[in-house]
Amino acid sequence: MVTAAIRVLIIDDQAMVRAGFGALLDAQDGIEVVGGADDGIYAADLVREHDPDVVLMDVRMPRVDGLEATRQIAALPDHQPRIIILTTFDLDEYVFDALRAGASGFLLKDAPAEDLIHAVRVVAGGEALLAPSITRSLIAEFVSRPAPSGPDVKELADLTDRELEVMRWVARGLSNGEIAAEIFVAEQTVKTHVSRILTKLGLRDRTQIVVAAYESGVVQPGS
Repeated sequence: MVTAAIRVLIIDDQAMVRAGFGALLDAQDGIEVVGGADDGIYAADLVREHDPDVVLMDVRMPRVDGLEATRQIAALPDHQPRIIILTTFDLDEYVFDALRAGASGFLLKDAPAEDLIHAVRVVAGGEALLAPSITRSLIAEFVSRPAPSGPDVKELADLTDRELEVMRWVARGLSNGEIAAEIFVAEQTVKTHVSRILTKLGLRDRTQIVVAAYESGVVQPGS
């Protein structure tokens, strides 16, 4: 059985970035670059046209930035690609809001080639690109932000004690395997808990679990 290639769309106002990333990804087995654009104003239309699995999205663009383009894509009813935010800084001022808008993670533009390839494969598989360093950056953002505004009490009440525990570990940046070792269960059991958390809270992926955990107060910055 032949597995379909991961379809990638690149939205970046720098032609060299689009060309470089495109050539690198096209050279990989199982990855196909299906299109690109130099402005977020075209992003939603291109997603409708090409139906990509993954969108590489620059944050800073001239007319419609990556944050607004991410919101527009996330609102599409029939297309739900995974979005990787491209940034030149460890924590671009827009990255937190982009994750909340529906992005699955972010990647530095000067990251090694293998990191880009890995990122595309990871998010296409339904996981989030959320390394511990990214989690720490997000936590730093929460420290400077106003009171929580995440899932309400009723939604959180639907979670079991074990699901809340798993949510806390996810928010600290642990992988499923690491969580399994912490709470002495099989990794598949952790995956099941994560899936139920996503369903009960209406979230897209584990990146949004992290955001929801801090916004709702399930995990406190510095804890």
